[in-house]
Amino acid sequence: MEVSVLGTTYTIRRVDNGEDSYMDKNGFAGYCDAVTKEIVILNLRSLESYKGDPENRITSQEKETLRHELVHAFFNESGLQESSLRYEGGWAHNEEMVDWIARQEPKLHAAFQAVDAI
Repeated sequence: MEVSVLGTTYTIRRVDNGEDSYMDKNGFAGYCDAVTKEIVILNLRSLESYKGDPENRITSQEKETLRHELVHAFFNESGLQESSLRYEGGWAHNEEMVDWIARQEPKLHAAFQAVDAI
């Protein structure tokens, strides 16, 4: 599956437990690679710890992870990741972040809808 993130195409790939060494090594349920323009999401059904969980819970968790990684992709493509480790106050009070989210929300929502992440 592919999605446009501010004009850049990101590939979305779902993997089973044990199929992605980076994910396995870090214990992630998903990640966004700004270099390869790829979002990788773990199929939670492939984890023993999710066996027997209700389908709607698993689906909901996977969609939340997908939305989270899409936000990383939008930050990456906006150039915001370069300064995200500097602390100059809480992000909730950072007007630049608030403005960015407010202005980009229609594009975020369209991307979430395009990959059934809502």
